[in-house]
Amino acid sequence: MQLHLLGTKGGPAIRTGGPSPTAHLLAVGSKTYVIDCGLGVTRGLVETGMKLQDLETILITHHHSDHTLEWGPLIHTAWTAGLARPVMTYAPPPMHQLKAGFLAAMDFDIRTRIADEGRPDLAGLMGITEYGPGLVFDDGVVRVSALRNVHPPITQSYALRFEAEGRVVVFSGDTAFLPELADFARDADVLVHEAMYGPGVDALVQRVKNGTRLKEHLLASHTLAEDVGRIATLSGARHLVLNHLVPADDPSVTAADYERAVRTTFGGALTVGRDGLIIDIVSS
Repeated sequence: MQLHLLGTKGGPAIRTGGPSPTAHLLAVGSKTYVIDCGLGVTRGLVETGMKLQDLETILITHHHSDHTLEWGPLIHTAWTAGLARPVMTYAPPPMHQLKAGFLAAMDFDIRTRIADEGRPDLAGLMGITEYGPGLVFDDGVVRVSALRNVHPPITQSYALRFEAEGRVVVFSGDTAFLPELADFARDADVLVHEAMYGPGVDALVQRVKNGTRLKEHLLASHTLAEDVGRIATLSGARHLVLNHLVPADDPSVTAADYERAVRTTFGGALTVGRDGLIIDIVSS
């Protein structure tokens, strides 16, 4: 089992030389699962060596653009690369609305390529199952379950637990400090958790015009690195991986800063995520 970090930045904006928004690839044997589709996910998947026509399963944690913006373009690009079988997407509501909007926006191109290039109808390749708390699916290889997290104003926002080959990988999704997540992630081999670095957030809000409102949102909807460490310790997670970093593209904030903050509350294996990082997941 391998985890590929394709995008590790919190928020939708991108900057020169900086990381991409949130996206992951979990590979279990020959099966692949894409978790979140922030801007850059398609390029990130190609860089792993994956053939886009082999795309099969996508999971979305919630409907913020840094997690969904490239969902439609990913499947469309796979379609132009030869995708001929349905891709199943599991997501909270309103995923059907996102599909309809994307197909409407790309209607001219899709109809033209079907007529001119003999491609199958793209709409028929975009399977959707909307999920809520509890079991999301069990395909015989991976069992996935969901926990509603705390990410106001969005209420349909979830953490995801993957169980396969005797191993457990948990993605926090975007969430404020959530003690219940420790139970959900109990004894995880890898806990992938979003993280904010407090002093970096203070500097960030000083630089932007909407700083006061932005800080209110960040503190209400995301988790400081010290609290991430608390969740990891309570869960007994064997390896903590930080992603959805805020800030992620401030040159004055380094991986060492995140590590120092987490180390005040967690003493286990720790990785500060970066785009392109591959983590081999081995059972204990």
